[in-house]
Amino acid sequence: MKRFSLANAVILARGRRRVLMAFLAGAASALALAPINFWPVLFLTFPPLVWLLDGVASAQWDGIRAAFGIGWWFGFGYFLSGLYWIGSAFLVDAETFGWMLPFAVTLLPAGLAVFTGVGFVAARLLWTPGRLRLLTLAAALSSAEWLRGHMFTGFPWNAFGYALTTLLPLAESVAIFGIWGLTFVAVAVFATPAVLADGERRSLTPVVLAGCALATLAAYGGLRLAGNPTETVDGVHLRIMQPNIPQGERFSYAAKTQIMNRYVLMSQRAGEAEPPTYPPLLAGQGGVGTSSGLRGVTHLIWPESAFPFFLTREPDALSAIADMLGPNTTLITGAARPAEPVPGRSEKRAYNSVYVIDHSGSILATYDKLHLVPFGEYLPFQDLLERAGLMQLTNVPGGFLPGEQRRKIAVPGAPDMLPLICYEAIFPGEAVPDGQRPSWLLNLTNDAWFGISSGPYQHLQQARVRAIEEGLPLIRAANSGISAVIDPLGRVIAALPLGHDGLLDSPLPRAAQITIYARIGDFLFGVAVAATIAASLLVRLIRERHASIH
Repeated sequence: MKRFSLANAVILARGRRRVLMAFLAGAASALALAPINFWPVLFLTFPPLVWLLDGVASAQWDGIRAAFGIGWWFGFGYFLSGLYWIGSAFLVDAETFGWMLPFAVTLLPAGLAVFTGVGFVAARLLWTPGRLRLLTLAAALSSAEWLRGHMFTGFPWNAFGYALTTLLPLAESVAIFGIWGLTFVAVAVFATPAVLADGERRSLTPVVLAGCALATLAAYGGLRLAGNPTETVDGVHLRIMQPNIPQGERFSYAAKTQIMNRYVLMSQRAGEAEPPTYPPLLAGQGGVGTSSGLRGVTHLIWPESAFPFFLTREPDALSAIADMLGPNTTLITGAARPAEPVPGRSEKRAYNSVYVIDHSGSILATYDKLHLVPFGEYLPFQDLLERAGLMQLTNVPGGFLPGEQRRKIAVPGAPDMLPLICYEAIFPGEAVPDGQRPSWLLNLTNDAWFGISSGPYQHLQQARVRAIEEGLPLIRAANSGISAVIDPLGRVIAALPLGHDGLLDSPLPRAAQITIYARIGDFLFGVAVAATIAASLLVRLIRERHASIH
């Protein structure tokens, strides 16, 4: 029939045609990602993957090689389109790093696509005709995504399951089985239309079941949202300051006075109008203005790596902070923290940290970032690559040092908080270690590296999913945006737009009950994958035995 001609063309595709189909399907799938969020496109891009695997299912070793190629080209298209914005970071200091841009924009997607290719190989090895192959693809591809999120320090950015988190009721299911479980569901559901081309075996049953699965997830999410209105912590009033300082200025010590002055005056500014031109701080005068602009604010929050200097070695900066804060206001800020000097090394190594500072300028608590960004904050084989002339993007000799452990910290006047610096918020199941459950999460970040692009929107989306997974509110302070207050069910209570400065005043949402996912992690996902693999192997065994008899 005519409606199956497309499926036949895909199944019979070879060589460049097969490569082009896989690549275009991957590139188009990126439309499901933030900020476009056109997730229905996956109903058009995932069925061809099933047909492409159908086309190589009968071959032996050549089929395995072809399956890897299909997966790799699909993944390359997906990651190339979804991660293009990474190139912006290499233009911040274009004279030093600009030459690396084409390599970064292509090599990272090429490397990530290897996991997708491995997933398709696993699917091909388990492949059986019929409806079960949809679940086989879901198990293999979601397992490959899990590996991508864990191997070589992990990079789980833009897992396929995030396509189903655009609609908040659908996103609520991560409170049960996490983003990896939702990735399994997403692949199975979006691939379902492929069965409409199954010739004599075609049936609407899988399509109906897929629709019922989405409806069930949406109904659960709707009930969860309706039964858990946002509640707030008494006596806590947050102010998030989004300075929107260009990335090129944030590492300049010469801009110290200008940046510090902007922070202090802007933090006390009323309203959301564009700031005036700030006069410089005068030596010996400490801070400017008074704490009256912070009246009623219990916790002032500044973004990641706020200063182009070591705060603890700049008494005038700490003095300005002390003069700004009232007796009932605490500052929580990102800052580089100097490490103890290492014998035989001349460079000044540092941690990417969070400070809690009181009204006297005293540092009450610190947290050091544990999960650093490869090539951004440190280089693998740091000494070797530095001798070869390479440097990580932060341009810190020797790179940043990782902290010892992720832990909650005490904050005066508020419940215990657990910091997540920058992309520490993208790791499912790792945000809150055992025995360290806080009452809220704080994500300090600096997405100015990536300008006005898709990157900050994707980062916010993933941080919101962490809040739902853990049942904890998440407060986000970003230099250039998107700063936000997110309740434990993922509702964005308030936000500041990307690329603007401003203040965000908000109460602190109260934590929800601990979620199933926070208790058992990826157990349900593992059960689904194991059951699918067992079923696929059993069906293959039965078919092979039946074939040998006849």
